[in-house]
Amino acid sequence: MKFLTSQLTYFLKPAKSRRNIRFLLRFSLVLAILVTVYTILFHVLMVFEGQEHSWITGFYWTLTVMSTLGFGDITFTSDVGRAFSIVVLLSGMVFLLILLPFTFIEFFYAPWMKAQAEARAPRQLPESMSGHVILTNLDPVSNALMDKLTHYGYPYALLVNDLDEALRLHDLGYQVVLAASDRPETYKLVRVQRAALVAATGNDLANTNIAFTVREMSESVPIVTTASSEDSLEILRLAGSSYVIQLGEMMGQALARRITGVDARAHVIGEFGDLLVAEATAAGTPLVGRTLAESKLRKHTGLTVIGIWKRGRYEIASATTRIDATSVLVLAGSAQQIRNYDELFCIYHVSSGSVIIIGGGRVGRAIARALKEHDVPYHLVESNPARILDEETYIEGSAADRETLKRAGIDQAPAVVITPHDDDMNIYLTIYCRRLRPDIQIISRATRERNVSTLHRAGADFVLSYASMGATTIFNYLRRAGVVVIAEGLHLAETRVPDTLNGLTLDQAAIPSQTGCNVVALRSGTGMTINPDPSTLLRRGDEIILIGTPESEQRFMKLYGAQTLRAEPIAPPGATVGAESQRVVEASSTKP
Repeated sequence: MKFLTSQLTYFLKPAKSRRNIRFLLRFSLVLAILVTVYTILFHVLMVFEGQEHSWITGFYWTLTVMSTLGFGDITFTSDVGRAFSIVVLLSGMVFLLILLPFTFIEFFYAPWMKAQAEARAPRQLPESMSGHVILTNLDPVSNALMDKLTHYGYPYALLVNDLDEALRLHDLGYQVVLAASDRPETYKLVRVQRAALVAATGNDLANTNIAFTVREMSESVPIVTTASSEDSLEILRLAGSSYVIQLGEMMGQALARRITGVDARAHVIGEFGDLLVAEATAAGTPLVGRTLAESKLRKHTGLTVIGIWKRGRYEIASATTRIDATSVLVLAGSAQQIRNYDELFCIYHVSSGSVIIIGGGRVGRAIARALKEHDVPYHLVESNPARILDEETYIEGSAADRETLKRAGIDQAPAVVITPHDDDMNIYLTIYCRRLRPDIQIISRATRERNVSTLHRAGADFVLSYASMGATTIFNYLRRAGVVVIAEGLHLAETRVPDTLNGLTLDQAAIPSQTGCNVVALRSGTGMTINPDPSTLLRRGDEIILIGTPESEQRFMKLYGAQTLRAEPIAPPGATVGAESQRVVEASSTKP
């Protein structure tokens, strides 16, 4: 019945189907007339030769000759009869061996295959579906978001308007719905009233249309949209978006915070209440060559070194970890403890060179604004003259040209930030800059997550994924989870003290060795304790702030059965919220 319904639906489609049906009827009529004429002529010629046959025999002979079966039980003896047999045979080859198979494939087999394909591509979600995420666009951000949703067990539906693309994605394991993202009926079919979130990650015009359409169908469902232009922020909010993410600005601000080569001070890259996470380069300081135990940083500053970056590779810190000239320390502590560190090391590693920004797009310009705000000198390399905004700080030319980089100050620059949208270009430039300056800090943007590790291998010290940043921001808004992304694959998370750890000290719990997560703070009824002493007792109801990779967080959850806390979403710079959404705590930072 499903096949019959699909087949009838296909045939009843206007224009093309009606034309095909008319062609099929004409062909059938021509074939029937041809067989009838041949049957009559068969009888005439047989009488001419003195043979008598029935009309059934004539019809039988015509079909056997036209189909090239030719049993040979009925034959002509005259030349005229044999010439007629040749005409019947040739016309049968054309009509029955060429046109008939074509007609069958075109009007029966192809529609059957199309109907079967359409039946495989879901057109709606079950009526019982709830708590799901609706994605309206397939791009690197939504791709990374789908991975997160699958990993954490959230149902989702990806809207795809093209049948072939929907089938391809369906066969790859994506949860797709064949529907247009700008039609109100679509959101009825995907149960938007009971959805947990709608995420629109296309261009600003399409996102505005989607937000407006969805808001007409539901006044309560949260809508998250991305925005390329700052001018679109207010329009998207007016269209109904609950949360607008300006990813270009976010990426620029985040990359600017990664620049540590201008001095040896601690640069804040994340904030969780009173807890700050900062990074500081060790090159040029007395820390080089010492172990963490020998450095006595905790004693002198109160800070905890929770990890060390070495050429893009993150290592969990221990007392025996040795600091070298390529080490970048990841520090956790309070604002006062960060100031203590700066008082000790601000005199070291002061660079007189300018930071080089490669690429004058949205991300590059956002980095330039962040550096200018904090009085950090920079040069922006851009090959497109239309993007040259300031003759003093902009360098026109290709970053692949050594002379252009020399004019930008590559020989004295403390860091280079690579921002093009093309990952292949970024890998190329990373290798080139590393060859020119083995000691320079290289920070790169990756559009796709799969190229993050490649950029690290090419020589980048830090890589931030555009897709991962967007997906994490949307996912945090979905979970209302207090998660702060520290770097690609490293973030802060908050959870309650598991029952299995109740009454143990931090030293006895041995969380770092068991899971790979570091405990950087404890929150209780009396407030937050930053960098708690190893003898601190863990009590039921208290909250632990952890830092680690997603894998180490999963090990913690699996080992202790803990659940991530619900909290207000963190909004990195560049994100705005609609009036109907919950209050957003904006993550702040100090100078880059």
